[in-house]
Amino acid sequence: MNEDFERAIARLPRWILLLAAAGTVAAGVFMGLSWAGGFLLGALAAYLNLRVIERAANRISRLAGGSDAKPGAGTGIWVFIQFGALISGAIVILIVSGFSTTAAFCGFLVCPAAVILEIVYELVTLKHS
Repeated sequence: MNEDFERAIARLPRWILLLAAAGTVAAGVFMGLSWAGGFLLGALAAYLNLRVIERAANRISRLAGGSDAKPGAGTGIWVFIQFGALISGAIVILIVSGFSTTAAFCGFLVCPAAVILEIVYELVTLKHS
């Protein structure tokens, strides 16, 4: 894999953390504790989702690259079960805790926002040959 690409992927969790912190503070200040908790929960789910997708993509690339690792019998099913558990857990927590579902959805969008920030960062710091 390209070294620049690996560095960009390594920066994504930091962008997510930055956006999660800023969004949680903004939601708390402007909308209250219910919204702050919902946004934080959504941002946490976005981070966990990124890690699950990253693991699945790395596994697929290793298998496609001719690595000696053999695919497990239920690898795809296991990823689906993890994602389903993540979504189910988030819904239960939102219902029981009273956090704002709208804020949680907005918090879940920190991952795409982090990707956009990373693209802008790469464009700004582009080294011209």
